Amino acid sequence: MRDFVARRVAQVPPSGIRRFFDIAATMQDVISLGIGEPDFATPEPILQAGIESLRRGETHYTSNSGTLELRQAVANQLERLYGVAYEPRSEILITVGVSEALYLTLTAILDPGDEVIVPTPCFVAYQPEVVFAAGVPVPLKTRVQDAFQVMAPDIEALITPRTKAILIGYPNNPTGAVMSRENLVTLGEVAARHDLLVISDEIYDRLVYGGHQHVCFATLPGMRERTVTLGGLSKDYAMTGWRIGYAAAPAPMLAALRKIHQYTIMSAPTPSQAAGVEALSRGEEYVQAMVAEYDRRRRLIVSGLNELGLPTFEPRGAFYAFPSIAATGLDDETFADRLLQEQRVAVVPGNAFGADGAFVRCSYATAYEKIEEALERIRRFMQRHG
Repeated sequence: MRDFVARRVAQVPPSGIRRFFDIAATMQDVISLGIGEPDFATPEPILQAGIESLRRGETHYTSNSGTLELRQAVANQLERLYGVAYEPRSEILITVGVSEALYLTLTAILDPGDEVIVPTPCFVAYQPEVVFAAGVPVPLKTRVQDAFQVMAPDIEALITPRTKAILIGYPNNPTGAVMSRENLVTLGEVAARHDLLVISDEIYDRLVYGGHQHVCFATLPGMRERTVTLGGLSKDYAMTGWRIGYAAAPAPMLAALRKIHQYTIMSAPTPSQAAGVEALSRGEEYVQAMVAEYDRRRRLIVSGLNELGLPTFEPRGAFYAFPSIAATGLDDETFADRLLQEQRVAVVPGNAFGADGAFVRCSYATAYEKIEEALERIRRFMQRHG
């Protein structure tokens, strides 16, 4: 029997994150600095809002676009935080996490062979999702000396007649980088000059530290009409399992996303949408408390890694550190494998995110005390390999 799997799907390797998680799951006493989700439970009032929705019997489909109440809450949040206005009925779509929003956007815009410029290191799904949508990802390596920010001239050098979009994700996973307003403005000028769409994944928008600020790309001059803003509740509100994301875009673009969503998903989970309304309406104190704790952990892990001879760019957002492991003489896969086997600490090789072989990702979305113990174990590892 012939192989029925599409070539574009077969050519994409499995996620580089999963292999180390699967190995770690078979081992005892592992401290994971690998997983990219909050270790906090969903705050109690948000949890109760979901439970009450179930008790009211809200177990049926909602509108394809999501409940109007949640779409209005998203619109209110975007306008309150960033001053950008979206019409909740025609310009906001509630999705099953930001992952679905990304899938919808790429499927809606790409014809076979269309190119999407993807700055790396980046979230593991960006380039594969472009491929699954029959497009061609064009990676652009960002540099630690540029604070892992996208430089507009580098983008412009990669543009061809097939280029259709630029896909950015800031605050960044895995580096923790945050784009400055100045660099975003120049990026927007390139997009306008070449008539490109910008897909801006802003899932970590509230997790920013040290006086840095997140800039919503759609707020920049002339950018609202050529931007699809992706966001959600998973990271900021500790709601990964609730699977609530959204896309915000001009009505004609959003209509295309909604069409695919209608045929593919129907609607996001109903009780989760009720919980989302509570999160966006009354969850600010919990966001601030989590940000303060992440910041405490951030300072611990960055100083600890630097002291161990693993130079670490200071993350300005999200909850990841991205140390260079060049001093060990090991590539990222070998470093991660040996650290797991010898000291029971799980990290993710940088190549999973499109980085070269000199970095690993360490998540600080785990308890302070566990980070302290992980650093002690890495110290023992570095005594042997550093």
